[in-house]
Amino acid sequence: MSQLLTIAASEGENPLIPPIPELVIGLIAFVIVFGFLAKKLLPNINKVLEERREAIEGGIEKAEAAQTEAQSVLEQYKAQLAEARHEAARLRQEAQEQGATLIAEMRAEGQRQREEIIAAGHAQIQADRKAAASALRQDVGQLATQLAGKLVGESLEDHARQSRVIDRFLDELDDKATKAEATR
Repeated sequence: MSQLLTIAASEGENPLIPPIPELVIGLIAFVIVFGFLAKKLLPNINKVLEERREAIEGGIEKAEAAQTEAQSVLEQYKAQLAEARHEAARLRQEAQEQGATLIAEMRAEGQRQREEIIAAGHAQIQADRKAAASALRQDVGQLATQLAGKLVGESLEDHARQSRVIDRFLDELDDKATKAEATR
């Protein structure tokens, strides 16, 4: 390298400055390459950069729109959920009221049926008591007639006489029973 500098210094030229024809050819080649790049490559680069910018901006806009839509859907769901909870509480309250009403109705119906059963039982007891008293009257009457016939020594076969004796005997028994209950 030092030899080259010594040769260039001996010729009187500056080694750092190229010769003018090379400089002109280099400048023309640079303009041609720069022009080709500016005509062919720069529009494609600008087009790709513009598409990328639009995609990014569009993505941001889409994301913002999606976020806005998601927020509105969330608010709708929250409103629907609150409404559903309110409706469920109302239905639960109605069911409780209907249940209480139904229980009260069933209690009243049970009370009514109980009263009917008790009344029917009392009526049946009264009917059974009357039937038993009637059967007892007949049996006691027959026994009393037979006993009276044996005591008197004559037959009390006359039906009218028999009925009078039986009725008188039973009336005396009823009077004694009534007096006994009254003294208690």
